[in-house]
Amino acid sequence: VIMGAGTVGLFAVFELGLFDIKAHVVDILDKPGGQCAELYPDKPIYDIPGLPVVSGQELTDRLLEQIRPFEASFHLGQRIDGLSREPDGRFHLTTDLGKALRAKIVVIAAGGGSFTPKRPPLDGIENFEGKSVYYSVRRMEDFAGHDVLIVGGGDSALDWTLNLQPLARSLTLLHRRDEFRGAPHSVARMRALAREGKMTLVIGQVAAMHGSGGQLEAVTVKNKDGEQRIACNRMLPFFGLTMKLGPIAQWGLNLHQNLIPVDTEKFETSEKGIFAIGDINWYPGKLKLI
Repeated sequence: VIMGAGTVGLFAVFELGLFDIKAHVVDILDKPGGQCAELYPDKPIYDIPGLPVVSGQELTDRLLEQIRPFEASFHLGQRIDGLSREPDGRFHLTTDLGKALRAKIVVIAAGGGSFTPKRPPLDGIENFEGKSVYYSVRRMEDFAGHDVLIVGGGDSALDWTLNLQPLARSLTLLHRRDEFRGAPHSVARMRALAREGKMTLVIGQVAAMHGSGGQLEAVTVKNKDGEQRIACNRMLPFFGLTMKLGPIAQWGLNLHQNLIPVDTEKFETSEKGIFAIGDINWYPGKLKLI
């Protein structure tokens, strides 16, 4: 049983299939692809070997095509809630929908667990969510021709600044300080666009939102010089994600900062027969990459 139908879980189906091992894949989302399909299906990804550029959805589609011959069984829209070991050493797993599975091996490929975007502490922001404030980009064309405000200083904020700038009527990147946590190459490209007048970089923090009926019209920004008003009708706050392991945290695995330590010989956890792969695991020197 593979817990998680993200990119790592899907490729595990392929590797197991080479050894003629059948897999059952369980995921709480209603479709395969994990974060790639759910959070950035249109976002270009540049670090997949052999693919100079691929979107999150295309990578998911390619993986599904690759594993089709191995006929994995997918159990989507449900979560593994129960896990116990039977007398013969196999695992008995149950989902929140009552599905029961038995397996010799459990592979946890749960990414960061269930993830929810962090909401900025702004009065009334919930009134704009899903109408003019979005925490992810599902379709890039939804932002074409709009005045877009992106808030944040990490990779997501920088990547979407670079990808949406050619489509937006105007684009402003707002960050609380003039230092960024994203890839240096992305920071350099963003600063070049700002110098060329193709976008605006503002240092400060959103203090208030203006608009009605769920439609954003402008925000007030506070900075060292006081306040300024920025016109925008689309806002993308990238304040990170809150990750929750859910029932996995109760399974007796020795956790390390909400991640599952593994040995780098077998990627086995502290529980024999349970393995952890991808973002969910931890070992010295671990670097998170797609």
